[in-house]
Amino acid sequence: MIVYHGSTEVVEKPDVLHSYRSLDFGKGFYVTTNKVQAGIWAKRKAVIKEAGLAVINIYHMKEDFSELNNMDFGENLSEWIDFVCHCRDGGQDYKSYDLISGKVANDKVYRVVDMYYSGLWDKERAIREIKTYPNYDQTAFITQKAIDHFLTFESYEEVKIHG
Repeated sequence: MIVYHGSTEVVEKPDVLHSYRSLDFGKGFYVTTNKVQAGIWAKRKAVIKEAGLAVINIYHMKEDFSELNNMDFGENLSEWIDFVCHCRDGGQDYKSYDLISGKVANDKVYRVVDMYYSGLWDKERAIREIKTYPNYDQTAFITQKAIDHFLTFESYEEVKIHG
């Protein structure tokens, strides 16, 4: 399977050390099967970092994860929202997995996390409020072992930052 990683640099040898903060599934190396999504992430990173380059890194990912301790949320938004909220709240449960896959939350996720964890919204309301991008997905490689065994760099493409 082909997967993509948006960045401001070519990443031939991905690692988990450069993940600077916990995202939806904790700290890790994130890829997607959606090339458009990777391009958006690359452009966003380039603007934030004021970098002159946006890159879509292209990898081959093995699909048999039976050797790994992995979590795939699929369409289960109830478990997904709890996990995402917990990770964004600093939770470390993600470290018990090698690989985590699921939906991508939009930018409203921060507000939903706050409302849900503060008790102002119940889970059903939070699930209604948190929208996921259709056809957008993410897989987080949490351990270096997972990257080394299941991800192979193929090539990269530069993306125009503006336009």
